[in-house]
Amino acid sequence: MNSMLQPSAPLPGSYRSSYSQLGTFYDEKYQLMWYFMHASPRPCFSPVLLDEIRHFHGTVVSQNTLSEDRKISYIALASDVPGVFNLGGDLNLFRTLIQSKDRNGLLRYTTSCIKALHANISHLDQDITTISLVQGDALGGGFESALSSNVLIAERSAKMGLPEILFNLFPGMGAYSLLSRKVGIAHAERMILSGKIYTADELYDMGVVDILAEDKHGERAVYDYIQKEDRAKNGYRALRKVKDLCSPVTYEELIKVGEIWVDAALRLEARDLRMMERLVARQSARHQGAA
Repeated sequence: MNSMLQPSAPLPGSYRSSYSQLGTFYDEKYQLMWYFMHASPRPCFSPVLLDEIRHFHGTVVSQNTLSEDRKISYIALASDVPGVFNLGGDLNLFRTLIQSKDRNGLLRYTTSCIKALHANISHLDQDITTISLVQGDALGGGFESALSSNVLIAERSAKMGLPEILFNLFPGMGAYSLLSRKVGIAHAERMILSGKIYTADELYDMGVVDILAEDKHGERAVYDYIQKEDRAKNGYRALRKVKDLCSPVTYEELIKVGEIWVDAALRLEARDLRMMERLVARQSARHQGAA
């Protein structure tokens, strides 16, 4: 995190030490809670990271319920891994579960992803604005998680995309639901079926990225956005309620799509799993290079 933007004060009993794959910082001045992903052994959504994100979400709700003095009005999802926001689903786990035909295991993982995603989509059922700051690559489920926030901020060098079609699958944790509401059904389908990796500039022009920041100025862009919203908070948050009403992304919708994804995953063939294995190797190499 940029030294000029260090949090003004931690929450009591800072959570940083209690998580193994998630770091959190509270900026009291802006009522902003940052949470930074650093999954291991690869920068993907490991089961541990998903559990920690869900626990973090619960802690934010508890903090707002129990404390009037240290309210959280904004949460910002980012990454501690240089050059990587998140590379998506745990492909090594997918491959193992698919090979063993473990439908229940796949469904548990899918449900875990969807619970974390939908909590962010619904801004934890709180008067909170959710922000994603993408600095680096956000692929597959990483792109889906970035899309799930109320505001998506990306640095200019960031790249995002949905490569699942390369191993004969589709992104099943929210991409279609979220993208179709942003860019329309036809464009969402083209993005999903192409497997293309897009630049932040391209996605900003499409309306997928809300705010484009220069490299190394992403955190500043988060604070600039917060100051802008705070000046007209009533209008911003009323409009968010309108969006929730007119373009809802329900948990039930995401779960039904997730079940389709599970069944499709179980139909993958050996050549598809070999491609998945190659992508796991690339994820691991990328993580080692960033470390």
